[in-house]
Amino acid sequence: MVKTKRRYVCQACGSLSHRWQGQCADCAEWNTLVEDAPASVFSLKHDLSAGGRAIAFERLDAPSEPLVRLPSGLAEFDRALGGGLVPGSAILMGGDPGIGKSTLLLQSAGAVAKRGASVVYVSGEEAAGQVRMRAGRLGLADAPIKLAAATGVRDILTTLGQGAPPALLVIDSIQTMHSDTIEGAPGTVSQVRGCAFELIRYAKENGVALVLVGHVTKDGSIAGPRVLEHMVDVVMSFEGERSHQYRILRALKNRFGAIDEIGVFAMAGAGLEEVANPSLLFLSGREEPLAGSAVFPALEGTRPVLVEIQALIVRLQSGATPRRAVVGWDSGRLAMLLAVLESRCGLNFSSAEVYLNVAGGYRLSDPAADLAVAAALVSALADKPLGTHAIWFGEVSLAGEIRPVSHAGLRLREAAKLGFGTGYGPADAEPGSSGLNYRGLRRLANLVDRVMADA
Repeated sequence: MVKTKRRYVCQACGSLSHRWQGQCADCAEWNTLVEDAPASVFSLKHDLSAGGRAIAFERLDAPSEPLVRLPSGLAEFDRALGGGLVPGSAILMGGDPGIGKSTLLLQSAGAVAKRGASVVYVSGEEAAGQVRMRAGRLGLADAPIKLAAATGVRDILTTLGQGAPPALLVIDSIQTMHSDTIEGAPGTVSQVRGCAFELIRYAKENGVALVLVGHVTKDGSIAGPRVLEHMVDVVMSFEGERSHQYRILRALKNRFGAIDEIGVFAMAGAGLEEVANPSLLFLSGREEPLAGSAVFPALEGTRPVLVEIQALIVRLQSGATPRRAVVGWDSGRLAMLLAVLESRCGLNFSSAEVYLNVAGGYRLSDPAADLAVAAALVSALADKPLGTHAIWFGEVSLAGEIRPVSHAGLRLREAAKLGFGTGYGPADAEPGSSGLNYRGLRRLANLVDRVMADA
């Protein structure tokens, strides 16, 4: 039989004690301990209906001071954040090793510090001298940043508690932090979760904008427990290919703004440079029309980005199994599109190798890219170039229909701004007043006829 124990509850503060005493040990009030109903050992550990402290509820329309965003000093960074750093927010930034996460945050921290705000940069991976060397290369040697190389969360919070809270706190990285109250080496699930919880609580209580750098696994997801992404307010991914100069900062979760917004940077000798018009970056080198090349107006959040889709068809003479190689797009989507082209349009890709590439190392996830990919494939198969001043967008169904996509007018206006004159898309789309010559297509067979006629 389970043994029961007596317990006494303070009527002033709700503190729980297992023996009676004249004075409450928590609130120091006298004669306030009253015996509660006997409870088993199990209920003492798991019953949370008593023994706590009452919380105060607030009205939804209660007056409060509006939060003023803190500009990061980089317009592209602010765009991806939704307008700047929110005081008391926690931001988790992930990315491949060497992609430029520390460089981006150091540049932003330097810009914030130069405007007079207090900034603390804690590095757990590099010595202070190494961070100082990078700051000198970026032209930030005179930025008034409070720099420290530490991994103990207790030491960091104790030091921060001795003065006024900073406006921005950067932790590089959360996988190197260690809490002496939790067993395990830095980087383990319990350590990452516990350290992040303590740092986020400090940021919320003191109105500090907290940025945590996170490592990624080999498949690109942020290392550590999945609950870490739920604990923070913003999750950002810093993407790019090392062989290309561009970098994309993408918001995957944002409690204070729209998701899927991007900021585009270019890696240069003096650090990361902002790219105000990324379409020019991805469309560079298109002076002559080439077969298998189509321009697609992708949409990232509210920003249209024009990218080039390249296709190559190689006929096989022997009975070898043809290859399907894709870079920057979904291989399953390509297989579906090839099947639709063969079944609905009568084109033969079964005896040919198909290679598809999104120029510039860009990664596409927009279903509106179906029509541009199909145009590039048909152009490569016929060896006839498309018009250099035409764009293609639209979703292709299994029946071969061209289905409408979102924000057609926004895509067309961006193309017109860059000098494009013709747009091909769904017949039911509303092009708006873009100034382009818009030609609607209802079926994929109309695309094949159009490519053959215009080539």
